[in-house]
Amino acid sequence: MLMLSCELSTLRVLVVDDHELTRLTLQLVFSCQENIQVVGLASNGEEAIEMVKRCHPDVIVLDLQMPVMDGWSASSHIKAISPNTQILAYSSVEDVNFQGTKAMSSFDDVCKKDVPTSELIALVRQLGQRAGDGSFAG
Repeated sequence: MLMLSCELSTLRVLVVDDHELTRLTLQLVFSCQENIQVVGLASNGEEAIEMVKRCHPDVIVLDLQMPVMDGWSASSHIKAISPNTQILAYSSVEDVNFQGTKAMSSFDDVCKKDVPTSELIALVRQLGQRAGDGSFAG
């Protein structure tokens, strides 16, 4: 019985980006997917932290460059309050830091904004599985 409920559990996603169009597009993309629910939208790191406390997402698609509080700062705060939440750094920046982002412990994976939609969805599902079973292998 327990296995069954696990199988059908909905993946809770929080989308954080300072561009409204990006947030709405991602919300649309994820909402069309089976077993994925967008539980919140935030436009900066501070909002994201509040949303994590309120919505308990499994996976966060987190923009790195944002006003008020950026993704780097927000990610460490989020991991402190919700260590099992998986954070996907989502960035359009071609900056030198990007390669080092994955090495930072606060992020579980990184993704460029020009990634194909299907890849982004697959990545989010993969992180969702990790969040769900608490194991970080592979």
